[in-house]
Amino acid sequence: MSRFLRRYQYHFLLSIFVTLIFSCVFRFIYYVPARASLLYGPPAGHLSISDRIEYSTRLLSHGNVLTTPQDINGSEQLFRVEPGESVASIAERLQSVGIISDAQAFFDYAVYTGIDLTIQSGDFTLSPAQSIIDIAQALQKFAPTDATLVILPGWRMEEIAASLPTSGLSIDPDAFLAAAGAPPQVLAFASPISMEGFFFPDTYTLPRETTLDQLLDVIGRNFTAKLTTDIQNGFAAQNLSIYQAVTLASIVEREAIHNEEASLIASVYLNRIAIGMKLDADPTIQYALGYQFDTGSWWKSPLALTDLEVISPYNTYLNNGLPPTPISNPSIEALMAVAYPQPSPYYFFRAACDGSGYHVFVETFEEQIANACP
Repeated sequence: MSRFLRRYQYHFLLSIFVTLIFSCVFRFIYYVPARASLLYGPPAGHLSISDRIEYSTRLLSHGNVLTTPQDINGSEQLFRVEPGESVASIAERLQSVGIISDAQAFFDYAVYTGIDLTIQSGDFTLSPAQSIIDIAQALQKFAPTDATLVILPGWRMEEIAASLPTSGLSIDPDAFLAAAGAPPQVLAFASPISMEGFFFPDTYTLPRETTLDQLLDVIGRNFTAKLTTDIQNGFAAQNLSIYQAVTLASIVEREAIHNEEASLIASVYLNRIAIGMKLDADPTIQYALGYQFDTGSWWKSPLALTDLEVISPYNTYLNNGLPPTPISNPSIEALMAVAYPQPSPYYFFRAACDGSGYHVFVETFEEQIANACP
């Protein structure tokens, strides 16, 4: 074969290969999303192009699973969606009780359509005779008279904001965060810089038409009601203002896995404050570092040694005293721990090496080093 013919063959085969590649790319960029949109409706507007391609591909891979009931003769049963429950948890439980056949298919459909952001908490009557699509839409359309906002101990404001779309309240998370920078008048006695630290952890059952200002006022009044005269007197006995005490309690909240240790942890920090020692509190570093995109968490764990060098007013390894604001929203147990700490000689503590969540408390830095896990 001549050199010319071999070169021609090579270019011909290369052109065919390139054409096939472009054909495949075209199929994924245009055909797959178009096909999914035809079968399951348009994707959620907030999804990126890559997410639309990914979830369109996933939906098509499920075949008839999305439209085929688990059991056409199945009986209705009560199913409860807990406040703040993730769509992944809902999907797994729906499958575990036999309402749907494929949790992953439910999850993919919910994310593709955006239903994952609008599922409401409450009690639902569902049946395995319904398809996955019917069940997902039924959960979205549920409209109880009241909305339920759950604030968990140790959450920071951004985590509360992220839970709003599943609460039943029509309050925009960004607007919520902006408004939280101006605390309601009911909290004026504490002189807070923002409402961080004053979102008292609780379950708030409210009318669905509750406005943003009304929500902040309700939460502020709840905090005020929980902060009894005895607790305020306890803060004063520790030579702390209310704002300082709430700030310290927000650190104790993030440190104490077990409530029975909270008063001892508070004691350690108060002992450090008394001698002008830096707090060296890991949760303040986590707060300073902010959202971790790789883990989807606001609280990086474990911390690296380089994290302790982050330049921030919240870095209590570099700065003396308390951070400028609370770093989380403390429970009544953490507030009580600061008001009435367990007297101790300790200046150091670290996590026990058994994974129990408990801590080992010591007086000296040498003892602290000796307690390092192998």
